[in-house]
Amino acid sequence: MGLSMEMEVYGKSNNLTSKLLALTNMPISDVSSDLTIEVGASSFALHKFPLVSRSGRIKKLLVDTKDAKISHINLSSIPGGSEAFELAAKFCYGINVEIMLSNVAMLRCASNFLEMTEEFADKNLEARTEAYMKDMVLPNISSSISVLHHCESLLPISEEINLVNRLINAIANNACKEQLTSSLLKLDHNFPSKAMSNVAPETPSDWWGKSLAVLNLSFFQRVILAVKSKGLNQDMISKILINYTHDSLQGLAVRDPHLVKGSMFDLELQRKQRVVVEAMVNLLPTQSRKSPVPMAFLSSLLKTAIASSASTSCKSDLERRIGLQLDQAILEDILIPANSHRNSHTAMYDTDSILRIFSIFLNLDEDEEDPLRDENDTAYDFDSPRSPKQSSILKVSKLLDTYLAEVALDTNLSPLKFIALTELLPDHARVVSDALYRAVDVFLKVHPNMKDTERYRLCKTIDCQKLSQEACSHAAQNERLPVQMAVQVLYFEQIRLRNAMSGGHNPFFFGATNSQFPQRSSSGVGSGAISPRDNYASVRRENRELKLEVARMRMRLTDLEKDHVSMKQEMVGSHPTNKLLKSITRKLRKLNSLFRINNMKAAGSKANSESRFLSHRRWRYSVS
Repeated sequence: MGLSMEMEVYGKSNNLTSKLLALTNMPISDVSSDLTIEVGASSFALHKFPLVSRSGRIKKLLVDTKDAKISHINLSSIPGGSEAFELAAKFCYGINVEIMLSNVAMLRCASNFLEMTEEFADKNLEARTEAYMKDMVLPNISSSISVLHHCESLLPISEEINLVNRLINAIANNACKEQLTSSLLKLDHNFPSKAMSNVAPETPSDWWGKSLAVLNLSFFQRVILAVKSKGLNQDMISKILINYTHDSLQGLAVRDPHLVKGSMFDLELQRKQRVVVEAMVNLLPTQSRKSPVPMAFLSSLLKTAIASSASTSCKSDLERRIGLQLDQAILEDILIPANSHRNSHTAMYDTDSILRIFSIFLNLDEDEEDPLRDENDTAYDFDSPRSPKQSSILKVSKLLDTYLAEVALDTNLSPLKFIALTELLPDHARVVSDALYRAVDVFLKVHPNMKDTERYRLCKTIDCQKLSQEACSHAAQNERLPVQMAVQVLYFEQIRLRNAMSGGHNPFFFGATNSQFPQRSSSGVGSGAISPRDNYASVRRENRELKLEVARMRMRLTDLEKDHVSMKQEMVGSHPTNKLLKSITRKLRKLNSLFRINNMKAAGSKANSESRFLSHRRWRYSVS
């Protein structure tokens, strides 16, 4: 029987079909089927006419085939599989199919695959799904994200029909519209004459950014790139990245302690971590000291990058980002475990990474310019345009000393690496060296077999003038310290005691009491530690004061000398004894001159050695 005769049979039984369709959701079974369609493991016994009347693909397979008796069709490649075909078949039979967020993407792709267009029937499945997309999906961000998530299992046809790009663009456009609306609401709220009682919070509990966590990494990256290109602000992008990373790495960032290192499962875990971290780093906003990315998030990324053996460029990017805002870090942020592969002889913490991070902050890498540095960033304003502020340096110095005290307990930490850490900061970075001294003392105690040269070099980093009296007392009796340092401590202790006894004060001696370090009201940090430029200005100021004081002393000394001379003259002129002495002196001079005249007459011109000797003796012992 040909296809036309089969259609006539179907037409004669159409009334019965309509009645049965009202009672059941499945195609009728009382009318014998003439077409079997296989979709994967599922098989559907259907009728040709309702399918041909709405599906161009099935019509081509039946009508355009010379074999009129074809009764089996395989549609295993239909997107959505048997579930999608079942809904499409119901639609062909006139059964009401409810289109929802969970199935609209599947039905849209299936309608395209089956060619269920307006060419074959009015209000066909493709038109129905398009209408739902325009009215219910594309205008709403969360709905678009949900449908985009379902597109992941419908590749490649969801890409071919441009469904994925449409959804991503809709998400980006609506996100930027929402941002603009929120900004206008804030502006209206801040305007005095139009104050609003209720303003939506920036990140409500149903915030659409959380919905992005359901997307796979590829689609998520495309969404972020789209919202960036549309102008979504970096704060919002950072929140989205943090939320997505937290959900993606949950259960991956913390390793199972019983997991066998190097096993297949462990390697797969590392691979997943590495892929996520490297993707997130590439999506981070442009790095700068004013980056909206929190320090805790950057630190978590770096720890995961090291643990998962991420690429060198990925770790370097994170280290630079952390270094640029190191003054915002706390100890937990820089306690980065080393990727030791459970080697008992390896250090606990990755000190090499910390060395690079602190060097970046202090701009010790002078040969490497930061291409992404903000030109308007005035936070670096002392020794050079790239030198950090003194207040930031003091925060970082305290952070480093705390870090040193923590890593000093690691018996596997190399002395050379610890010394390199202690030598990082410039001299003006520390107000008091007590914390550094304690860290060094702990390290010496934990590493008793250090070489003398290393011990001396390590202790050399401690400025004894910046030790408190308590620390000096401890250091003077500390047998772990080199003799040179003990002598130096005792020397400065003597100076301290001498100054205390004499009541003197040395402005350059950072000794015992905190009262010697006045607090700055603006920054709340001590002024005892000063940068080279501040130090130079301070020295010039003190030199001027000293010159003025020396000039005053000279004037006073001159006055005192004049007073002393005048007093001496008065005393010599007024005392009776002085008058008598002057009279006797005058008489002796007269007698002496008389004796010389008589001797010259008696001896005549004779001048022998004896007379010269006597004359010489008289001259030597004369009062005049």
